[in-house]
Amino acid sequence: MKDIFIDIDYSQIYKNGQKIGGDVFLQKRNPERNQIVAVLSDGLGSGVKANVLASLTANMAKKLSFSPMDLKHSAKIIMDTLPVCKERKISYSTFSIADIRYNSLNSNIQVNFLEYDNPRALYFRNSNNIEWVGDVNVLNRAKAFKKEEIIHNVFNLKVGDRLIIFSDGITQAGMGISKLLGWRLSGVKEFVSKVLENNPSISSRALTKTIVNKALNLDGFASKDDITCCCIYIRKPRRTLIVTGPPFLSESDNLLCQKINEFSGKKIISGGTTALIVSRILNKKVRVDLSSYSKEVPPLSIMEGMDLVTEGMLTLSKVVYTLEKKVPMNELLNDAVKRYIELILDSDQVHFIVGTKINEAHQDPSIPVDIGIRRTLIARLRRAIEDNYLKETSIEYI
Repeated sequence: MKDIFIDIDYSQIYKNGQKIGGDVFLQKRNPERNQIVAVLSDGLGSGVKANVLASLTANMAKKLSFSPMDLKHSAKIIMDTLPVCKERKISYSTFSIADIRYNSLNSNIQVNFLEYDNPRALYFRNSNNIEWVGDVNVLNRAKAFKKEEIIHNVFNLKVGDRLIIFSDGITQAGMGISKLLGWRLSGVKEFVSKVLENNPSISSRALTKTIVNKALNLDGFASKDDITCCCIYIRKPRRTLIVTGPPFLSESDNLLCQKINEFSGKKIISGGTTALIVSRILNKKVRVDLSSYSKEVPPLSIMEGMDLVTEGMLTLSKVVYTLEKKVPMNELLNDAVKRYIELILDSDQVHFIVGTKINEAHQDPSIPVDIGIRRTLIARLRRAIEDNYLKETSIEYI
């Protein structure tokens, strides 16, 4: 696996009282071209109408960014497609596009970045804000009442660099409530700098959640607009090992435990039989953690040296479903599934060791069909975390 990781994540809170957001964030990786595209669009207004406008803009930007077309030309096509509001005389949607290109080792990461009418993105190197200007392209749309500008930057990201992109729900947070003119870009910049000073290795997921929660706090815990923040962070990868299923041959049990001991990173054992093998060979006791009990899945267990020990197929099945559907973390019970997903999302690279011994219990026709077999579940899990969360994965069978 690569020694440099591109960590991209976001957090979002809808406008108070809305069940759908007017801000849309999309990201997609094209491994064949060593390219990632991340787009944030803010639709005019809120609710369903704003979501439709932002979704249209974000999807158009994503597709055009993967085409051979120049990014600035793509932006002009988007602007020509977007109508101007008859009443306000402003565009129906804003957008920020980050087109990220990298080599096979992630050692040279270039960003082609374009912004239209979102608050200016912040560029941090460690905890230091880097000021930037960019090339300004002025649009001349007759129906727009104000000057419209597309700001374009091309730059390289190094380990420790962050690009933070957000909607105006962040910069306008607290306006007329806790702050007369809102949080503003200067306030966000100062806040992020302090967060990074106190926690230099904070992940994109944790940082964006911290920023969004601060904005919500400034709004008096009743958001006045959709609040969205995303972050692109270049760092050394955080690795997690997931071990599930006993080896095909019992003679390989010692080899399995050796691989677990030698792995540097978080460790998850998924399956009771697998946990018993590791417990016996490594002489580590396993005890059930009843505080994680729920009606949905069996409780997790605790074993010295392991970050998580869970029941096998049922828990794994629910983890896969949750990640495929991108269920928000705040909707999950505080059980084994949530803990499992938290470890995966806090990781960059996930390595699987899958035992190939057949468990006769899983051939029982009374077991729900959607539990499936281990290999199928692992294939779905890999696909979900690669496609939906841009994690890197590898696998070996034993």
